[in-house]
Amino acid sequence: MLDSPHDLLEKIRLGEDNAFELKRVEFIGDRVKGPSRNDLADEIAAFANTNEAILILGVDDKTREILGIPLEKIDLVETYIRDICMDSINPPVIYRAFRITLPDSRGISRHILKIEIPRSLFVHQSPGGYLMRLGSSKRQMPPEYLARLFQQRSQARVIWFDEQTVPNTSISDLEPRYYERFITSPNEDPKVQLEKRGLLKRDESGILCATVSGVLLSSIHPEKYLTGAFIEAVHYRGIIQDSHFQVDARKITGPLDQQIDAAVSFVMSNQRISARKTPYRIEKTQYNKRAVFEAIVNAVAHRDYSIYGSKIRLFLYDDRLEIYSPGSLPNTITLDTIEFRQATRNELITSLLSECPVSYAETIGGRRFYMEKRGDGVPIIFRETFSHSGRKPEYRLFDGSELLLTIYAADVDSDE
Repeated sequence: MLDSPHDLLEKIRLGEDNAFELKRVEFIGDRVKGPSRNDLADEIAAFANTNEAILILGVDDKTREILGIPLEKIDLVETYIRDICMDSINPPVIYRAFRITLPDSRGISRHILKIEIPRSLFVHQSPGGYLMRLGSSKRQMPPEYLARLFQQRSQARVIWFDEQTVPNTSISDLEPRYYERFITSPNEDPKVQLEKRGLLKRDESGILCATVSGVLLSSIHPEKYLTGAFIEAVHYRGIIQDSHFQVDARKITGPLDQQIDAAVSFVMSNQRISARKTPYRIEKTQYNKRAVFEAIVNAVAHRDYSIYGSKIRLFLYDDRLEIYSPGSLPNTITLDTIEFRQATRNELITSLLSECPVSYAETIGGRRFYMEKRGDGVPIIFRETFSHSGRKPEYRLFDGSELLLTIYAADVDSDE
């Protein structure tokens, strides 16, 4: 946006508007005096809530004079902006910063910062509340507008979040070896096919971007675009969560099907196994692999990816496996009916996972694909777990925003 100095100078001359803001920067010693932290947070959040925009630091907003930022203090200003975007806005705003040199009215080169703020996937709250950009100023969002924005950003679940575009992405952010599995016609442009499949989609400006599902199924590091789109897996010795007794830990990332494989492997390789000969060798494991597979698939496929920064947490103890999944129960399912009813939060993700083959199908009851969309995942978890350990798994919901599944381990030391 406004990449050439000529275009940027012309825009500065015209002044502020719905997607353009100017700010002079003042210092007291080695700290930024102005603009204030809260003022900048409000401006940035209002832009992110409204549309793609540019914030110029080092230009007077009234006179439009290019004052610049001393070169030795550019790092200080960049740190100031980063801290504001991360700490003063909830959820944090992702931006791009560029150092640019422009001539002032006397032809002297001045250093400025150009901050590009994309239209966000989320609705942001700053110290001033929920703000929107209107012309060259910011305003509090009326309640009805805010409600509609939450719907549009899918945090009210009206629009599927997994079909939303991810700002500032393109097909180049997706890995061919992953997205090619969803291409069925070799003679058709891959971009066209990926758009038909929902991995690419045009944003409000008509730019072809990767979707949330595209990033989750076809990028090497989906957490780069969706903070928290990974599994934190930890094995503890004992029955309490204590880092002093941590045995193994992994941050599991990659396309969702690879995350599932790695998480299943983590559980099965860290569980206790006993063996005896009667007269043949018989092994007894703490967990049924089919139940573990279904539990992790459900967590990955049905979690709420719109909750900023929330990740799946998988904790393995001596006596149980706990899987924490961000989000409430989808649709009208309750804890009492979860074993008997079927619903999904992420239609596109589950559809794409239903096309991804499982390489170890023979060890999980012949399941050929990660999703079969028949609603038998939770019944399998209950049935296989009870058969294996003699105890039913338990679901709990915390604050309506995180679902916990506990699978109890079988007693591998028993002769029964």
